Amino acid sequence: MIKSMTGFGRCEVSEAERKVTVEMKSVNHRYLDVGIKMPKKLYFFESAIRAELKQYIQRGKVDLFISYEDFTEHNVCIKYNKEIAAEYMGYLKQMAKDFGLEDDVDVYKLSRYPEVLTMEEQSIDEAEIWKALGRAVRGAAEKFVETRIKEGENLREDLLAKLDGMLSHVDYIMERSPQLIEEYKAKLKSRVRELLEDAQVDENRLLMEVTLFADKVCVDEELVRLRSHIEATKEALAEGGSIGRKLDFIAQEMNREANTILSKANDMEISNRAIELKTEIEKVREQIQNIE
Repeated sequence: MIKSMTGFGRCEVSEAERKVTVEMKSVNHRYLDVGIKMPKKLYFFESAIRAELKQYIQRGKVDLFISYEDFTEHNVCIKYNKEIAAEYMGYLKQMAKDFGLEDDVDVYKLSRYPEVLTMEEQSIDEAEIWKALGRAVRGAAEKFVETRIKEGENLREDLLAKLDGMLSHVDYIMERSPQLIEEYKAKLKSRVRELLEDAQVDENRLLMEVTLFADKVCVDEELVRLRSHIEATKEALAEGGSIGRKLDFIAQEMNREANTILSKANDMEISNRAIELKTEIEKVREQIQNIE
């Protein structure tokens, strides 16, 4: 099977103490580029998340969105910093003494000073969080891959149809090329006779001219290579896997052969077919950009 590089997946894991939601989507990219947006509380798990995703994805620009809800009631505590409070009291008393002020600091006022009382999250159970987070990541990735496979199958069918159309153009040019040489030979012989007023035509000289023309317009090698590239593409589509880069290279080679055929064309019908070939190859290249 082949996979498209565009896909979407979502998974939600809800437990008594927490809920994790993971959404992921992707577009085309030459390599694997993963961007993760998640709460600061989950930063610790970024490496594990990336390692998990590599099991499912080889190429594409992937955006991952993670939301996390903690249902634990007592997940924070208040910390009293006695040393800091003592420093504040010491300086306040000194200030009252230095400036002859009333020492009117009470507990409430002191507690309002920075860092005297702080809120701290209690230690979290990383293993338990990862169980839920990992399940959500895998669930989203599996659904993500399903959409990629489905789209990949559509791409495969479309590419096979285009490749068959290209083969029909190749067959036509292969059939038309020998006729072109015979037509040129007949026209040349007729023209020479007109010029010589029905005198004897030098067959050897005529054969030489036809041979030079045939060598100039011959596209047999290009057609053989082009057919080979088309068949190789069809075989790769049948084998499946991560074949996007391989197919992109083959498409470049197909385009090169089509350009050569068009440059050698000395016939309107062959030129038109070569242009059709280039058009189909460009469509194939565009589709290949979507394959992982």
